[in-house]
Parts: sequence; structure tokens; C-alpha cells
Amino acid sequence: MSDFWKGKRVTVTGGAGFLGSYVVEELRRRGAEDIFIPRKRDYDLVQHEAVLRLLHDAQPDIIIHLAANVGGIGANRKRPAEFFYDNLMMGVQLMHEAWRHGVQKFVAIGTVCAYPKYTPVPFKEEDLWNGYPEETNAPYGLAKKMLLVQAQAYRQQYGFNAIYLLPANLYGPRDNFDLETSHVIPAMIRKFVTAKERGGPVVLWGDGSPTREFLYAGDAAEAIVEATEKYDGPEPVNIGTGEEISIRRLAETIAQMVGYEGDIVWDTTKPNGQPRRKLDTSRAKAYFGWEAKTPFEEGLRKTIDWYLAHRQEIEGEG
Repeated sequence: MSDFWKGKRVTVTGGAGFLGSYVVEELRRRGAEDIFIPRKRDYDLVQHEAVLRLLHDAQPDIIIHLAANVGGIGANRKRPAEFFYDNLMMGVQLMHEAWRHGVQKFVAIGTVCAYPKYTPVPFKEEDLWNGYPEETNAPYGLAKKMLLVQAQAYRQQYGFNAIYLLPANLYGPRDNFDLETSHVIPAMIRKFVTAKERGGPVVLWGDGSPTREFLYAGDAAEAIVEATEKYDGPEPVNIGTGEEISIRRLAETIAQMVGYEGDIVWDTTKPNGQPRRKLDTSRAKAYFGWEAKTPFEEGLRKTIDWYLAHRQEIEGEG
């Protein structure tokens, strides 16, 4: 419990989504009682009118902006214009109107996709502007990166307290397992479980050489809420584990955990995405005392178990 949340009205955009559900749980655990969760069907934040209506209805003291149009490499390649426009318009309008409405604090969630394609490893926040993002998700990454520019500009000109956090790739129970739009971990879990039953092989994109850093969604939520309480600075802050794993090793680990013993085929006609991702997480520890807690294989086991328990309803939707 924290006195920080007493009497504060908090709006969590995307609060009904994957990461949002964990953030809302963490807020409640710490004593936040007045939490407003706008649903897209009621407030399409790409539309200016919906942003104004949200602020009128919620009257927030704090906004945690998680809402985003997201997907894996395939979805980014198919719909780059949507990913750019939707994410830019949601964020820019919401932050601007939040400032106009006297919101006390705005927490913007960026993306590791904002980093340049060939960022030195581990990624340090000061390297954010040293090159262009990896091409397959650059439109999304740049749209989210503009929130950092906006946060710093509004802080400089208006004294607006907007902070910017950069989480690593997230995973965990309640993730999106739709093969069209899912990220790598849920997509692999679903493919390997299906192939175990129906026979292989499992075909995966690229050559398996890229590395990624994966952060358990519950840990990410804790970091976001901790930063909301304790961090009021202009600098972007990485949120991650500081550990990387190759896509090939990830595939082998998931195959082993679900009991798949067939072949894994790498389709090298498909893109690898960014060559490596590993964050320097020292700033989060220094600025608001946060470190990731969940060991990767423990988080992976929880995610697989959740998928197996909810598989019928997931695949019924698909």
C-alpha cells in the first residue's frame, strides 16, 4: 500500500489489454481506488473528440498511457501506415489535452522498437537518437518515440510532468495468442503445442540468430507504477531484465517445455528483425529503485500453463 494513490483519480488507457490488466492489478494492490479504464468501443483515442470526452468523464489526476496498436513483424509489415497514424494520433492528442486539462502527471510508455537498428549492446537511453530504427517496425517505433519528444518539449515550455518509459519485449499469462498479430513468445507457444498434437515441422521466421530481451508483464507493471510514484525526470528510462536470448534458443526452450520433439525449420526468406536487443537497466534502479524479479523460465512456464488452460476459448476466438 502507498499513500501516494490516496484520493488520486487515475486513468489507464489500454487498461483492459494485456499489460494494462497487470498495471491495474498493481495499482489496486498499492491502494489506488479511483481507476478509470476507457474501452476502445467507447473512446477511440485516435479521434480528438473521444480524447476530450475521456478527460471530461474521467477528470484524471494521473494518466498512464498504455493504449497502442501493436503486433509482431508480420503485422508491422502489413499495416505500417495504421501503426504509425494510430499510435501517433492517440499519444500526441492525449498528452496535449492532458496538459490543457491540468493533469498532474502523464506516464508515456514507449517501445524498444524506437532504438536504432544497430544500437551498441546493451542499449543505453542516450543512444536512442543515434540512427534509424529497424525497418520492419520503424513506423510504429517512431510514432511512439514522438511521445518522448513531446514529453520533453511540454516539460520545458509548460512545466508539464510527463515521463517516458521504454519496456523490453513483454510476455506472460493473458498475452495475445492470435497468430496474425501476436509477438514471438505466444506465437511460438501456440505453434509448438499445435505441432505436438498434429505433427511437425514448425516453421519459424528468419534464421534464429537475433537476440531479444523478454520482460514478464507483472514485472513491467510494477516498474510502471513505481516510476509513476517516484520518478519525475525528463530522461527516458529503460525497463527490462538486462538479459538476452537468441530466437533459436527461445524456440528450443519452448519446444522442450511443451514436449515437442519434431523438426524446427527456419524460413530465411522472412526477415529477422533487429539483430540484437538487450537493455542497460541501470537507470531504472538508480532513479526509482526498480529491478525485474521473475526468472525467464519461470515466467515462460506460467505463460505456457495459462495458454494450455485457456486454449479452447483462445482458439475459438481465432
